[in-house]
Amino acid sequence: MSSLKKKLQVKIEEHRPRTTRLLKEYGSKVIDEITIKQVIGGMRGMKSLVTDISYLDPIEGIRFRGHTIPETLKALPKVPGKEMPYVEGHIFLLLTGDFPTDKEVLEISEEFKERREVPLYVWDVLRNMPRDTHPMTMFSTAVLAMQRESLFAKAYREGISKYDMWDPMYEDSMNILARLPMIAAYIYRMKYRSDTHIPPDNELDFGGNFAHMMGIDPPYDDVMRLYFILHSDHESGNVSAHTTHLVASALSDAYYSLSAGLNGLAGPLHGLANQEVLRWIQKLFAELGGKVPTKEELKKYCWDTLSSGQVIPGYGHAVLRATDPRYMAQREFCLKHFPDDELFQVVSLLYEVVPDILKEHGKAKNPWPNVDAHSGVVQWHYGVREYDFYTVLFGIGRAIGVLSNIIWDRALGYPIERPKSVTTDMLEKDAEIK
Repeated sequence: MSSLKKKLQVKIEEHRPRTTRLLKEYGSKVIDEITIKQVIGGMRGMKSLVTDISYLDPIEGIRFRGHTIPETLKALPKVPGKEMPYVEGHIFLLLTGDFPTDKEVLEISEEFKERREVPLYVWDVLRNMPRDTHPMTMFSTAVLAMQRESLFAKAYREGISKYDMWDPMYEDSMNILARLPMIAAYIYRMKYRSDTHIPPDNELDFGGNFAHMMGIDPPYDDVMRLYFILHSDHESGNVSAHTTHLVASALSDAYYSLSAGLNGLAGPLHGLANQEVLRWIQKLFAELGGKVPTKEELKKYCWDTLSSGQVIPGYGHAVLRATDPRYMAQREFCLKHFPDDELFQVVSLLYEVVPDILKEHGKAKNPWPNVDAHSGVVQWHYGVREYDFYTVLFGIGRAIGVLSNIIWDRALGYPIERPKSVTTDMLEKDAEIK
């Protein structure tokens, strides 16, 4: 048993009594009130899910196992000679709550190399799909196709105890994570690079090997290490995380559950936001003469956008009430590596003018940029200019968090999710509408 799995087992055994006590001794305690607005409005803000993997603080942004993004990036072991940490170390952190040692990170990296061989039939499935199929459809289908490999499904058929279910869920999840970079890079090269493929390099880590298989030179490897870490988790209420949890709560295995979560991520209101931001910035750039605009030109363009009833994409957030730390982490990277890129300069100018405009406009609860205001521009700079593929990149990162969550769901024996519905008549009666 690997050191990660041993540590995870210890953490699970320590945690289980906490959940048991909460249910047994405090199960009837009321912690929140639900409004009609929340019932109709997508359950926004309702406290109805449990996760210790990450928490979204309105001011500090996402906290991974209690640690802010700057704290996480600083404490995780770095790839030798690189700026960014091992993605493998972040997986260790999300699963156990502890920062790994260099030795523990290298162990996971080696383990992933042993797990990453993709079954040949997956390539057959992908190659038999029409080449104009959306890459997210291909990505989700590849994950679902591998379901026949599920150790969890096999163990369930054989009658596994519910207290041991986390073990095969862990094994399935680690196998999936090891294979996702190869699958994603294969889809990219097949669709967009003349079907020429680059085999993995056994000397490289998770992020470095993905950049290698994509065929993009450094520092794109550090771009993807940062990208996967920043996009890994975002509490449990977002669509991809919640869908994965919901499907897994029926004791579906990690393949079924992640594929469902990826399908949710593909929605325009979730994972497509970064490409919508980039498209808007490029349109702005073209309409203002194909040059970096002045602040005054940019202010007018933004006001014209708002006056026409549209929004400024990449600004605002359902929870955050400050600049997204994920945005700032990417901004710092861009300032160091390509400060003269014209699209990045537009992004920087937007950061200077949009918050004040939105404050004056008065309709935005949060006038600050979120992660999507930056990520598409970074990919574009390094040559990944196929908008539809951006969500696949998001999916690799998000898989880290959602799979960590469903391992813990099984470890703590969370039940099938089954909220109660009400009718419109019932809501009108509660509101005392005659």
